[in-house]
Amino acid sequence: MDLQLNGKRALVTGSSTGLGEEIAKVLAAEGAAVVVHGRDEARAVAVAKAIREDGGEASVAVGDLATDAGADAVRAASVVGGPVDILVNNLGVYDPAATWSSISSADWSGIYNTNVVSSVRTIQRFVPDMRERGWGRVIQISSVLGDRPMASQPHYAATNAARDNLAASLARELKHTGVTSNSVAAGGILTPTTEAYLTDLGRQNGWGETWEEIEPKAVEALATNDTGRIGRRRDYADLVAFLASPLSGYITGTTLRADGGWYDA
Repeated sequence: MDLQLNGKRALVTGSSTGLGEEIAKVLAAEGAAVVVHGRDEARAVAVAKAIREDGGEASVAVGDLATDAGADAVRAASVVGGPVDILVNNLGVYDPAATWSSISSADWSGIYNTNVVSSVRTIQRFVPDMRERGWGRVIQISSVLGDRPMASQPHYAATNAARDNLAASLARELKHTGVTSNSVAAGGILTPTTEAYLTDLGRQNGWGETWEEIEPKAVEALATNDTGRIGRRRDYADLVAFLASPLSGYITGTTLRADGGWYDA
């Protein structure tokens, strides 16, 4: 299927590693010119280089979106090659070991600023141009924990609920403009960080020694779903690419769950 992304320009925040990197690579493979964002310039440059080596078009924007100055820097770098048509707010932080008793009010404020207000900053800096041109796509990457929180990492779960809400509100604001706003609520995502964490946890709990042994037991214990596995980055990146395309024009104001049919055991 041709997603008709040739000639479109996409900024993917937090794309110097993990899920954001995969989203950037898939969008580039589909024909979009991609802006790779991160705070670590060397890592962002490496991802952009890999995209170009695979035949895609990529540039770099470096800046801390947790600050207004950083967001201004990202805006300036992102539009050098042309206006941004697609904004994927992927940037987010989490602490799987956080508990109600271990996190402070400062921790709550900090994660809200990074996971929610950073998205507001990019929306304020890129969406007005989309509205003026009459076309655009805004996508928040959230988590199924936004509406199905666990006892742990409550501050992270709350920020994902906020991101879904933000996406719906923005869709109302952008009605009849040609700009859509949606969120993708991800289930478990197998990133290097996740695999390392679950491997360590699995060994502690006697689930096995190798990832192949540990994964099915981790799914059963933590994220029971109908596929029996943890989602790969490509599972989410392909969905994001569709939402970013002209083919998704009748989808707005919604949260799409990509969780393998996750349920409470």
